Amino acid sequence: MGRETQPGTRPGTLPGTSLHADALATLRSWTGPTPEQERLRARYVTHLEAHADGVFRESVPDHLTASTLVLSHDGARVLLTLHAKARRWFQLGGHLEAGDVSLADAAAREAREESGIAGLVLDAVPVHLDEHVVPFCRPGTGDPARPVHHLDVRFVAVAAPGAETAVSDESLDLRWWPADALPEPELTELVVLARARTRGA
Repeated sequence: MGRETQPGTRPGTLPGTSLHADALATLRSWTGPTPEQERLRARYVTHLEAHADGVFRESVPDHLTASTLVLSHDGARVLLTLHAKARRWFQLGGHLEAGDVSLADAAAREAREESGIAGLVLDAVPVHLDEHVVPFCRPGTGDPARPVHHLDVRFVAVAAPGAETAVSDESLDLRWWPADALPEPELTELVVLARARTRGA
């Protein structure tokens, strides 16, 4: 019996090879909307150029993640999850998997899994990057002086009117918030850029 090939790979390639290539191409071609976003873009590209496994959680202390800010159909509200481990409100997202064929594919999968919404319309162009320390991410480095960093690539999706949501096992709660009254101020730039992106689409 022939050896099976995982989704997202070609025969003779390592799992995640096409995902890594897509992530690198996406970030090389993207232009950050601010100097800080451009700095992060260059940081992500350097990371991927140095690490063939840099899209997966096994890459420590740094690896990519993919997330999606879900907007209501009119852009007035955002769907956020109360993360079970962090116990803070975030956009939907998580680690990339071998079956993902692109960053956008990973972000869309995470959004579907964590929102329960079918038929989300996701924009395949990133809107925001964010690097943050994640103490609870495993496997870690085992060294408190070298904490794991998530290099998050953020996308935007728009839910249809009346979209029904369902809380996932990874969440304590799932709630629509007014775009101008966010529970986490750190999300403000992401929301502003995501709303601008959907208005300009």
